Amino acid sequence: MILDKNTKEKPQIDYPCEWNFTIIGRDKNKVEDAIKDVLQDKEHSCNFSKTSKNGKFNSYNAKCQVESEAERDEIYKTFSKHNDVDYVM
Repeated sequence: MILDKNTKEKPQIDYPCEWNFTIIGRDKNKVEDAIKDVLQDKEHSCNFSKTSKNGKFNSYNAKCQVESEAERDEIYKTFSKHNDVDYVM
């Protein structure tokens, strides 16, 4: 299913499930630390994805199991508020 402005329904997600967050920031080390900060003791994987064309941003894929939509949303909000994270998807 492709989600866009024409999508009328929310997709059905069965929890618990593995979720991938894309975390984007300027400093590689700080982004890696932010991922550890947010996910703490939660088992996760973190992989460097790419550097932006102009070299300003670095993106990482952080994958973990989420137990519910509420937990997924909380992790997203925490990443969004982190000083060393510019964008989260």
